[in-house]
Amino acid sequence: MASLGQWTVIFEDRAIIKQGVASYGIEDDAFWSQQKYSNIWAIHFGNAVSSDEVEYRDETPNSSYVDANLGNFQVFIDKWDSQHLVTLQQNWDDNNVEGETSEQKITRLGARPTTYSS
Repeated sequence: MASLGQWTVIFEDRAIIKQGVASYGIEDDAFWSQQKYSNIWAIHFGNAVSSDEVEYRDETPNSSYVDANLGNFQVFIDKWDSQHLVTLQQNWDDNNVEGETSEQKITRLGARPTTYSS
Protein backbone atom coordinates (compact mmCIF):
# COMPACT_ATOMS: atom_id res chain seq x y z
CA MET A 1 0.00 0.00 0.00
CA ALA A 2 1.18 3.49 -0.79
CA SER A 3 1.99 6.04 1.81
CA LEU A 4 -1.04 8.07 2.71
CA GLY A 5 -1.57 10.76 0.10
CA GLN A 6 -3.45 13.99 0.43
CA TRP A 7 -6.38 12.19 -1.25
CA THR A 8 -7.65 8.63 -0.94
CA VAL A 9 -10.40 7.12 -3.07
CA ILE A 10 -11.98 3.88 -1.88
CA PHE A 11 -14.09 2.41 -4.65
CA GLU A 12 -15.87 -0.23 -2.56
CA ASP A 13 -17.25 2.51 -0.30
CA ARG A 14 -17.64 5.08 -3.08
CA ALA A 15 -15.70 7.38 -0.80
CA ILE A 16 -13.33 10.23 -1.48
CA ILE A 17 -11.20 11.34 1.45
CA LYS A 18 -9.26 14.57 1.74
CA GLN A 19 -6.79 13.86 4.53
CA GLY A 20 -7.23 16.05 7.55
CA VAL A 21 -10.52 17.50 6.31
CA ALA A 22 -13.32 15.02 5.60
CA SER A 23 -14.47 11.84 3.93
CA TYR A 24 -17.58 11.76 1.78
CA GLY A 25 -19.53 8.94 0.25
CA ILE A 26 -20.40 10.06 -3.26
CA GLU A 27 -23.67 8.78 -4.68
CA ASP A 28 -23.19 8.79 -8.44
CA ASP A 29 -23.71 5.38 -10.04
CA ALA A 30 -22.74 6.56 -13.51
CA PHE A 31 -19.43 7.87 -12.21
CA TRP A 32 -18.44 4.83 -10.14
CA SER A 33 -19.55 2.26 -12.73
CA GLN A 34 -17.20 3.45 -15.45
CA GLN A 35 -15.34 0.51 -16.96
CA LYS A 36 -11.93 2.05 -16.22
CA TYR A 37 -12.67 1.74 -12.49
CA SER A 38 -13.95 -1.85 -12.51
CA ASN A 39 -10.77 -3.45 -11.14
CA ILE A 40 -9.64 -0.66 -8.83
CA TRP A 41 -9.75 -1.01 -5.06
CA ALA A 42 -8.22 2.32 -4.00
CA ILE A 43 -6.20 5.30 -5.12
CA HIS A 44 -3.68 7.18 -2.96
CA PHE A 45 -2.90 10.52 -4.54
CA GLY A 46 -1.19 13.77 -3.73
CA ASN A 47 2.27 13.15 -2.34
CA ALA A 48 4.23 13.09 -5.56
CA VAL A 49 3.94 11.52 -8.99
CA SER A 50 6.46 8.91 -7.89
CA SER A 51 4.36 7.82 -4.89
CA ASP A 52 0.79 8.21 -6.17
CA GLU A 53 -0.56 4.70 -6.31
CA VAL A 54 -3.48 2.65 -7.60
CA GLU A 55 -4.41 -0.59 -5.83
CA TYR A 56 -6.32 -3.26 -7.75
CA ARG A 57 -9.02 -5.70 -6.66
CA ASP A 58 -7.30 -8.72 -8.19
CA GLU A 59 -3.65 -9.80 -8.23
CA THR A 60 -2.63 -6.99 -10.60
CA PRO A 61 0.43 -5.31 -9.09
CA ASN A 62 -0.13 -1.82 -7.75
CA SER A 63 0.73 0.87 -10.26
CA SER A 64 1.32 4.57 -10.36
CA TYR A 65 -1.68 6.79 -11.03
CA VAL A 66 -0.11 7.90 -14.32
CA ASP A 67 0.48 4.31 -15.45
CA ALA A 68 -3.10 3.34 -14.58
CA ASN A 69 -4.25 5.79 -17.28
CA LEU A 70 -7.35 6.91 -15.37
CA GLY A 71 -7.38 10.47 -16.61
CA ASN A 72 -7.09 13.66 -14.62
CA PHE A 73 -7.47 13.17 -10.86
CA GLN A 74 -9.30 16.51 -10.74
CA VAL A 75 -12.61 14.67 -11.37
CA PHE A 76 -12.34 13.14 -7.87
CA ILE A 77 -11.47 16.50 -6.33
CA ASP A 78 -14.44 18.11 -8.07
CA LYS A 79 -16.78 15.42 -6.69
CA TRP A 80 -15.40 15.95 -3.18
CA ASP A 81 -15.60 19.74 -3.47
CA SER A 82 -19.27 19.55 -4.53
CA GLN A 83 -20.16 17.37 -1.55
CA HIS A 84 -18.11 19.52 0.82
CA LEU A 85 -19.97 22.63 -0.36
CA VAL A 86 -23.30 20.92 0.37
CA THR A 87 -22.02 20.11 3.88
CA LEU A 88 -20.79 23.66 4.48
CA GLN A 89 -24.15 25.03 3.33
CA GLN A 90 -26.08 22.62 5.54
CA ASN A 91 -23.92 23.52 8.54
CA TRP A 92 -24.57 27.21 7.85
CA ASP A 93 -28.31 26.62 7.46
CA ASP A 94 -28.45 24.66 10.73
CA ASN A 95 -26.46 27.21 12.78
CA ASN A 96 -29.32 29.29 14.09
CA VAL A 97 -29.80 31.45 17.14
CA GLU A 98 -33.36 31.97 18.33
CA GLY A 99 -34.66 35.40 17.43
CA GLU A 100 -31.71 36.18 15.16
CA THR A 101 -32.44 38.02 11.92
CA SER A 102 -30.90 37.04 8.59
CA GLU A 103 -28.65 40.08 8.74
CA GLN A 104 -27.46 39.16 12.23
CA LYS A 105 -26.74 35.60 11.13
CA ILE A 106 -24.65 36.87 8.20
CA THR A 107 -22.77 39.19 10.55
CA ARG A 108 -22.09 36.30 12.92
CA LEU A 109 -21.22 33.61 10.35
CA GLY A 110 -20.44 35.46 7.17
CA ALA A 111 -22.36 34.89 3.98
CA ARG A 112 -23.72 31.43 3.21
CA PRO A 113 -21.10 29.53 1.21
CA THR A 114 -21.82 29.40 -2.52
CA THR A 115 -18.58 27.88 -3.81
CA TYR A 116 -15.78 25.68 -2.59
CA SER A 117 -12.53 24.76 -4.29
CA SER A 118 -9.77 22.59 -2.84
